[in-house]
This record gives sequence, C-alpha cells and structure tokens, in this order.
Amino acid sequence: MKVFIQISCLNEAETLPLVFEKMPKKIPYVDQVEWLIIDDGCTDKTVEVAKKLGVRHFVHHTKTMGLARGFRDGVDYALKHGADIVVHTDGDNQYPQERIADLVQPIIKGEADIVIGDRQTSKIAHFSGFKKIMQRFGSWVVNQAGNTDLPDAPSGFRAYSRYSLYRLNIVTQFSYAMETIIQAGHKRLKIVSIPITTNKKTRESRLFNNIWQHMAKSGQAILRNYVMYKPHAIFVSLGIVFSVAAAVPFLRFFYFVIVGQGNGHIQSLIFGTAMLLGAMLSFALLVIADLQKTNRILLEDLLERIKEVQYKQK
Repeated sequence: MKVFIQISCLNEAETLPLVFEKMPKKIPYVDQVEWLIIDDGCTDKTVEVAKKLGVRHFVHHTKTMGLARGFRDGVDYALKHGADIVVHTDGDNQYPQERIADLVQPIIKGEADIVIGDRQTSKIAHFSGFKKIMQRFGSWVVNQAGNTDLPDAPSGFRAYSRYSLYRLNIVTQFSYAMETIIQAGHKRLKIVSIPITTNKKTRESRLFNNIWQHMAKSGQAILRNYVMYKPHAIFVSLGIVFSVAAAVPFLRFFYFVIVGQGNGHIQSLIFGTAMLLGAMLSFALLVIADLQKTNRILLEDLLERIKEVQYKQK
C-alpha cells in the first residue's frame, strides 16, 4: 500500500517548514509514504526548501495554472508512480498534517472511496460571521447538486482512493473541490467526513481576491456540474415556467375574443407566443442535454478503462 501526500504550493518557502513539522513519514497499514510538491509557478525558494525537507517528488508549472490543474497534474504523477491513495493538503499550513493517518484509514479499511476533513467552520476564529454562513450555504448547494450530505464541502484536506481517481475527471479551471464531490455523488462513490481543527492562519488565500470572486467562481463551477448531471431539473423547470407564462396570456386573449374584444388585446397573443417559443426551446435543449449526458457517460466509462491501463501497477 502506497500513499502519496501532495502539497499545493505557490510561494510557500516560509510556511512549508511548518507543514512538514507534523507531516507523517509512516502510517499504520501503509507500506510506503511519499511526499509530492505541486510547484504552481513558484518564484521564491519553495522547491529548494522542499528538497532540504526531504521531498523527492515534484510537479513543476512554469507559470501559475491554478489549484484545479495542479491537483489534476499531481494525481497523474502519483498514479504513475503507483499511488494507492492520494492525499491532498495545502502549503500554507492550514490543515493539521498529523491527521493524515486518520484521513486515510476509512479508505484502507474499505469503508470509503473519498475522505474529507471537516474543518468545523463554525468554530474557526478568523472566519467572519458572513463567511461562516456562506460556507454552510455553499456546502448545502453542493450537497443538493451532488446528492451528498457533507458538512464542509469546500475543504481541501482530502484523501482519494485509486479507484475513485479513475472515475473522476477534472474539467474546471478554478477549484477541484466542489466538482469532485458532485461527480462522486452522482457516480455513487462513498464519501465520508472526519472532524478536524485548522491551524493558525498564516496568510490570505491566493485562490481568489475576495469572497465575492470566490462565490462567483464556485457558483459557476457548481452550475456547470449541475447541468451536466441533472439537465432534467434545469430544463424541465424552465419549460414549465415558460409554459405557464404562455398559457396565462393565451387564456386572457381567448377570453376577450369570446366576449368580442379580441382586437384590443393582441399584445397578449404576442407575449404568449414568445413564452411558448421559450418553452419549446427549453424542451429542445433538454433533449440535446440528455443526449450529451448519455455520450458523456460512455466517454467517462472509456476514460476509466484507459486510466486503468495507463496507471496499471506492475
């Protein structure tokens, strides 16, 4: 059993020693623990510091590619080097590295495909009240989109089994966190949470400039995945809304026609026709989305088989 612990880094030379203070070298029931640094375009001495700390595995980006691309490239590297479990943590020392052993145990025991560290955000002192509310709301939205029940969906402290990584495909450019939950939920992978506490804040997030940007990008990623996996919920709802919006003015127009006043209410007929076209377009898009969903399922099944061959353990 081999575990790869990948650490996302963007100029983390100062905080990386803190990360490795409690980084496990051995884990119960694990034969080999490897550390992997995701150098996402670092311009400081992160790589040099990591080498001094004993890191032997690196993924280098010549410029900053973002968290999602870094995660995907790190997973690719880890699987190529025989990882059975991939743990993701950050180079800012936000997460308690000493809990990594606990994080991987449900996977080792066959009780989960993915394990997420629940930061218990309501107890984090440096989170504002507004941010705590948004974190809970964001988790609720992701749970609705993915048919999951997770208290801290945005948490980046995670462990993935090899099997789950074969089945997951990262397409977003922002953050892999919510996308993988939604995919895993719809692919019926078992996800569990374990409560953790976070370390003292060392710096501001570099993933986004402010909470509004974070909310906008997260919302975009969630909506994209929601449409991918639940097109019926979107387009049937739109079709019903437009159909009702069409029926009301049509009934109004025909009522006045019956009472002999139809000529003065032609605007109702025009508006009703526009809404009817909207309904027809929604149902047409539903058919297209459903066909794309079928095609995506076939492609994902093919990708899974390709990954099994590509990363086959010798």
